[in-house]
Amino acid sequence: MIGLLLALAFGLAVAGVFAGVRMYRAEAKVPGDLAVALEVGASRVSAADSAIDRIGMRFAPAVLRTMGPALVDKKRRKIDKAGNPGGLTVDRYAARRAAYGIFGGLTGLLCLINGFTLFAVFCLAYGWFAADALIWQATRARKEVIERTLPDFLDVLAVVVSAGLGFRQALDRVAEKYEGPWADELRITLRQMDMGVSRRTAFEELRRRNESEQVSQFVTALQQGEELGAPIADTLIQIANDMRRTDAQNSRRRAAKAIPKTTVVTLTFMVPATLILIVANMFLGSGADFSSIFGG
Repeated sequence: MIGLLLALAFGLAVAGVFAGVRMYRAEAKVPGDLAVALEVGASRVSAADSAIDRIGMRFAPAVLRTMGPALVDKKRRKIDKAGNPGGLTVDRYAARRAAYGIFGGLTGLLCLINGFTLFAVFCLAYGWFAADALIWQATRARKEVIERTLPDFLDVLAVVVSAGLGFRQALDRVAEKYEGPWADELRITLRQMDMGVSRRTAFEELRRRNESEQVSQFVTALQQGEELGAPIADTLIQIANDMRRTDAQNSRRRAAKAIPKTTVVTLTFMVPATLILIVANMFLGSGADFSSIFGG
């Protein structure tokens, strides 16, 4: 029975390889938006991700139709908040979700046939959630980098504004010297303003693209300072100080939450293990004969 299943799995694998080669070499027409998506970020995407995109690109339109317009729009906003890691677009996401789903489904089916139910469930869950997990991880990493960069950026921006440049010119000048997700966000905001979008709307879009308390605080304070006529340099310095104070409070809060968790781990694992080592050392080092106690 096991030999038959292995032969079946090998046959499916060979058939899949030939089918993949035929699909790759075929001159089938790829949707225009997906063709563009495959080229976006091609210099940043890894070879493995590029291969996954090309495997799943033929199934991406079907995945998008299954998701529906509302879910596609929601997923597009999440990808924007993640910063389009590796040139990721909603079309690339659909292609990867199809590829991961096919791999997880086939692997889970083979595991289920062979009786590995738990591993089959794990494979199915991987196929379903892998593409979303990458977006969640990228969003979290991007948020941490932005919140770490923002206070120093505001200090430099305040110095440039105090030197006599207008806020728009100072923002452009400082953004050119920075790299990373926060500089990318500012460049998007500046391009929107160049295209005629008002400053308030452009910064509201900046807030929408970033689920960060510090970014929201920056936009709110900037708009309030503009409405009240407060000096922009003083406003920027105050925002930076407030962000550092908030970050310090959050660090103390995380440290306070970590203490009970550390105590539980210590009491659950380290204390019993230490007691076992002490008792075993005393038992082995005593040199006493305990054979009579344990019945010979």
